[in-house]
Amino acid sequence: MMLNRAYSSMCLCLGLASTATSFSVTPSRTTITPSSHSITTARFSAVVDDVSTDKQANNAKTVTVDGQPTAWECDEEAECVEVPACDEQDCRTSLDVRLHGQWYDLSGWRKAHPAGAHWIDWYDGRDATDVMDAFHSNKARNMYQRLPKSKPDTAAVLDATVAPYSQTEINFRKLRDQLEADGWWERDYVHESKLLAIWASLVVGAGLTAQSAPPLSTLLLGLAMTNAGWLGHDYIHGVDKFSNFLRPFAAVAAGLGPTWWSDKHNKHHALTNEMGVDEDIATDPFLYAWAPDPKYDSPLRKIQHLIFYIPFSFLFALWRVDTLQVAVDSVETKRPDAKNELWFLLAHYFALLTFFPLQVWVPAVFLSGLMSALIVTPTHQSEEYFEEYQPDWVTAQFRSTRNAVMTNPFSEWLWGGMQYQLEHHLFPSMPRSKYPQLKPILQKFAEENEVPGGYRESGEFEILYMNWDLYRRVAESDPVPGAPYSRGHGQLGAINLGFSPGAGGVGLGKLL
Repeated sequence: MMLNRAYSSMCLCLGLASTATSFSVTPSRTTITPSSHSITTARFSAVVDDVSTDKQANNAKTVTVDGQPTAWECDEEAECVEVPACDEQDCRTSLDVRLHGQWYDLSGWRKAHPAGAHWIDWYDGRDATDVMDAFHSNKARNMYQRLPKSKPDTAAVLDATVAPYSQTEINFRKLRDQLEADGWWERDYVHESKLLAIWASLVVGAGLTAQSAPPLSTLLLGLAMTNAGWLGHDYIHGVDKFSNFLRPFAAVAAGLGPTWWSDKHNKHHALTNEMGVDEDIATDPFLYAWAPDPKYDSPLRKIQHLIFYIPFSFLFALWRVDTLQVAVDSVETKRPDAKNELWFLLAHYFALLTFFPLQVWVPAVFLSGLMSALIVTPTHQSEEYFEEYQPDWVTAQFRSTRNAVMTNPFSEWLWGGMQYQLEHHLFPSMPRSKYPQLKPILQKFAEENEVPGGYRESGEFEILYMNWDLYRRVAESDPVPGAPYSRGHGQLGAINLGFSPGAGGVGLGKLL
């Protein structure tokens, strides 16, 4: 995937950037003291024990291997069987994740996981309840109960080292259950039709003016690309039949692949503003969200508040390049639906090159990148960053997210739902048309649960200034030896840099 491309670090994953905690670059930034549980990952589960005679899970079948350790192997329906843990070269280990209070051994499921193995690795020895609920359909959320449960002694050690559920987490799950029962995931098809009609009108307008009025065509096409990005974002997050049908929309209309998007963007949702983990805030050497270690510093940092719009403009261009690289790699590695996705991307470029001259669509890509980056960066970068893993995912979303309050209908449309960033981060699969009505519910939730910082929001121009002022303050700061890692490695870089608790996955014979 060529993740070490030098320019990839400019890939403004900014767009969805998050904010600060225990490390502070200025006196005005909020700091968070990590809890005693915040960095515990309990890699105890990597130890291969003797074969157990206990049945592990509802649908798991036990295989007895005399005197040999065993492991699990699962298919995409979460049907698992016990198999020998060791072959001639390696031994597989358990990989334990807590879901709704129960520890499961997901070592056999990680490779069958449709969204990739790296997600499972990140939650080895951790709780993934709220992240799993946020991203998955009801069917997928019920499937996990078929998976093999962790051995009792392993679960006991993990329970003793992992933070218990906070009252905020417990109350949030009750809120989610109530919203689901009340039909908040039902889609408003009239609203969806209006959004799609606006996008189609912009594309047609851009096409009709491509030869007679190129500047106007560029503006219309840039707006269409930005709008297509938000619509594709909605459908890739969605878990209903309508979203599944329109999942290729991002590839056809915006040139952005669903596989690339899911790998990159969902990790930002799961581990928002974790320094050295969330690639959306790892954008040096072109933009720094905090003062870096001297060995990662760059002269550009001193003027980043003056030139930020240049790397911002490259956002869509770099996303497109990364998308194509991931699409080709996905075909080679036989990821689900990879070939169809590549065909959709080729259809996008065929239409783009057929109906629009280069002097129209190339600047439109950079215009769209600038607009998108201005929208997606400030809702996280002005808030708290975390040096350590945050076990309370719900509270972490409140602390790392700030909403933007729009002043006019055009801005309300242009921001594509990103002005309701907190609503989106807590309920990413919920249709965005529900977010305005969800806002007072979350405001009340924050107040009743005494969430630190409460429900955070600022005016659209104020939050843009806050983001610019962050860049200015970091530009004027001295480098800090030992500062958290801030170097970008491409949109997918942080997925497999060896930082996850299950880095390298299973099959680690060296642990024996």
